[in-house]
Amino acid sequence: MRARGGAGCGWGLAERGGGRGGRWARAGERKRLAEGGSGGWAEGTVGTVGPAGCGAMRGGRRLFPLLLLALLPGLCHGRESAPGAVTCGSVLKLLNTRHSVRLHSHEVKYGSGSGQQSVTGVEASDDANSYWRIRGKSDSSCQRGTPVKCGQAIRLTHVNTGKNLHTHHFPSPLSNNQEVSAFGDDGEGDDLDFWIVQCSGTYWEREDAVRFKHVGTEVFLSITGEQYGHPIRGQREVHGMPAANHHNYWKAMEGVFIKPSLDPAKHDEL
Repeated sequence: MRARGGAGCGWGLAERGGGRGGRWARAGERKRLAEGGSGGWAEGTVGTVGPAGCGAMRGGRRLFPLLLLALLPGLCHGRESAPGAVTCGSVLKLLNTRHSVRLHSHEVKYGSGSGQQSVTGVEASDDANSYWRIRGKSDSSCQRGTPVKCGQAIRLTHVNTGKNLHTHHFPSPLSNNQEVSAFGDDGEGDDLDFWIVQCSGTYWEREDAVRFKHVGTEVFLSITGEQYGHPIRGQREVHGMPAANHHNYWKAMEGVFIKPSLDPAKHDEL
């Protein structure tokens, strides 16, 4: 891990996972990492990256003994620290832990039901169509780098098509559960795009399995294993189920996780 930047709790960039779409840092950010300067980024693997200026190195000298690293969240006072949390603005893949497939979408519409863009589950870990951006019900309710709280309502926006994860009272094509689709344009849809993150702690932690409960219809985002034929052969149906069970647990996987900052106005471009 390399860290540069000025004092304070700056923004950071964390990446894990490989394959296509594995590098998300823009050239501008890579240049900042190479050149340094105030308010720089900190880059490394998930779970090891700290905000620039809050690390234990400055000018090549260690500021505190290693034993004091556990106290750094308190030293970086201000916004409550949650170093392992999923944050607003992060881009990630979501794995269904029961069926080991990732939440996916593409420019293929359902042939029945709503006719909207389909949402499926895929086994491949390197498919760029499986990235989703974490957003709030409004942009002001989920500022970039803010940890997502358990019980918070969010939107999941498909990165490559700009449509939001959505559900409504249409039957799903294979299991006759509730259809889940991708809806809207450029990240703007309607009030059926909101999902509550259900988890057991204070924040949605990257290492924890969580559920997503739909605000409008109260179903859980689920997969039960049904597979499509042509033209998306082998992909799994994603649908909404009324009951919480082992089919609706999801875990954050590959992606870019934005670190919390005391000043959310800094580094507002990823």
